Amino acid sequence: MGSIALPGWLREIRMGGDVALALGVALLLAVLVVPLPTLLLDAALALSITLSVLILMVALFLTRPLDFTAFPQILLLSTLLRLALNVATTRTILTHGHEGPQSAGQVVAAFGGFLMGGDVIVGLIVFAILLVVNFMVVTKGSGRIAEVAARFSLDAMPGKQMAIDADLSSGLIDEKEARRRRRELEEESAFHGAMDGAAKFVRGDAIAGLIVTAINLIGGLAIGVLRHGLPVAEAATTFSMLTVGDGLVSQIPSLLVSVAAGIVVTKGGGEERADQVMGRQLGQGWKPMALAGGAAAVMALLPGMPMIPFLALAGAAGATAWSRRDAVHTAEAAPAAAPAEAAEPPVADALRLDLLRLELGYGLLSLAAGEAPRLTEQIKALRRTMAQEMGFVLPSVRIQDNLELPPDTYILRVKEIEAARGQLRPPLQLAIDPSGQVPAMAGERTTEPTFGLPALWIDEALRDEALARGCTVVDCAGVLATHLTETVRDTMPELLSFSETQKLLDELPAEHRKLVQDVIPSQISTGGLQRILQALLAERVSIRDLPTILEGVQEAVAAGSRGIGGILGVVRARLARQLSEAARGPAGYVPLIALSPDWELAFAESLAGPPEDRQLAMAPSKLQEFMQRLRDAFDAAAASGEAPVLVCSGAIRAHVRAIVERFRPATMVLSQAEIHPRARIRTLGQV
Repeated sequence: MGSIALPGWLREIRMGGDVALALGVALLLAVLVVPLPTLLLDAALALSITLSVLILMVALFLTRPLDFTAFPQILLLSTLLRLALNVATTRTILTHGHEGPQSAGQVVAAFGGFLMGGDVIVGLIVFAILLVVNFMVVTKGSGRIAEVAARFSLDAMPGKQMAIDADLSSGLIDEKEARRRRRELEEESAFHGAMDGAAKFVRGDAIAGLIVTAINLIGGLAIGVLRHGLPVAEAATTFSMLTVGDGLVSQIPSLLVSVAAGIVVTKGGGEERADQVMGRQLGQGWKPMALAGGAAAVMALLPGMPMIPFLALAGAAGATAWSRRDAVHTAEAAPAAAPAEAAEPPVADALRLDLLRLELGYGLLSLAAGEAPRLTEQIKALRRTMAQEMGFVLPSVRIQDNLELPPDTYILRVKEIEAARGQLRPPLQLAIDPSGQVPAMAGERTTEPTFGLPALWIDEALRDEALARGCTVVDCAGVLATHLTETVRDTMPELLSFSETQKLLDELPAEHRKLVQDVIPSQISTGGLQRILQALLAERVSIRDLPTILEGVQEAVAAGSRGIGGILGVVRARLARQLSEAARGPAGYVPLIALSPDWELAFAESLAGPPEDRQLAMAPSKLQEFMQRLRDAFDAAAASGEAPVLVCSGAIRAHVRAIVERFRPATMVLSQAEIHPRARIRTLGQV
């Protein structure tokens, strides 16, 4: 038998879930205008009831609301299904109601006959009670909870986004995990917003049920008497029974869905099902259960009260309370036999320090919030830059709000001690004149927090004008990131901990593992290497070339040097190319100011103590004279546009550097051995 050839466009159609859903919605809309046979009407009513029970069961077994994000759409479609069936049954009742109770189908007849007990008044009262329960209690309460949950969810979004971005910038999570959390946060916000709107569907469904019931009663009575000539009593009985049956058929599923909506919106943020939460929290103490059992026993003894039900409940509550009491006593006795370490974790948590913490006033929280926060992006860029330039992995930067701060103030803390503070004026931008003068523009005068330069807060509309005047314009996030960068550069030695040093060694490529094994710990301990690296970072020397540093340590130890100062001198000589490159000026040469032989001799004669721990003991007046001459020499070089380095002998370099950094911390002090032989140099003067 040959196969039937189908057109190409027809073969491309697949009955997938999307097509089935589209056809189902189209059928629902068609039911609003097309009459249904009673057989299909019964099947559709059975589907509505079963679907409502399914929705209620799913809501009861939820562990968290976001597991049922499709609930608002399902709520809309189920409401549309009930309304369509309401219209269909109304059409059938008004057109065929005079034929008898079975004219609208067996489902409506069953609800109108069996559940009403054959009494129209009883049916009307039951229907009215269900309507009041659904409309005034369940729906109204669920709608209010959904509204408040949506409002709180939107209010909490900036803080949650800030927490995600802070974890990302600090390296606690990767980009993939951050995207997942942001997507979950968006779903949560959208879900609560949709539930707020979907609650109106349930409320409207209850109102529609009331109106349709009234129309059926009045319209059916009029049609039965005026068109079909039925007696008033018979018409009232027939159409009332059908109308109430139809109302119950639609109102009971509506009540089930309303209860499901209430369960979903009242579900907290826990990860347990409703039965687990209620069972655990209602039965967590034995005293409430014992009191409830005692109350039931008292009720059983009251005259006229049924004794058996209350005594049964009292016995069950008493037995539960007794078992709970034994469990509590066992739990209280268990810690006595447990090791003392069980109580230690909270204390250990309290002892932990945040190596880097950024505290923001509430007016600055927007800098770290939003879908693409500027501040957290710049912190991530800072971590990458520090790793590439200095070989130093920046610790996690914890960002948190501080309500005790003024709204426009921030604090940078290193090991929870304040290291820097500043003020910002978002959304204004900071304009800085390179000449050191306040820009001649309209704005709020201030001092740039990082370098203390005079500056101006200007509106974003004046940005182009400020740039045309030659000013540097930075937004608030950029100002804060710059301040953080300089603070980190100043405190790098403190941030390089023992564990970070060990991590740097562990992360060296495989070809350098043998070098590490030869040097650590036979020639120098990890703590000793940490001190070497801290000394380099204190002068802003990159430690990225860690293998060369280890080779320098190996060379110094082989030459008999065991002190940190001696090892550091050899390591710096090994890094001569790197140091010379860092000192090279824009013209391609290293500008030098040399220390005269007189001052070389003066420093050498002022050193006292053992060879491995020499100390400078120069007269204060001599030191003052040296600093003044050095200041004059560097000011003269700066006037000609140069930023020279100070060159002296290796024996006194560390002591000269200790003096220079007090009044010129950015000035490099090099020994002759630390200048690479192939580096171009130019001597600008002598001190």
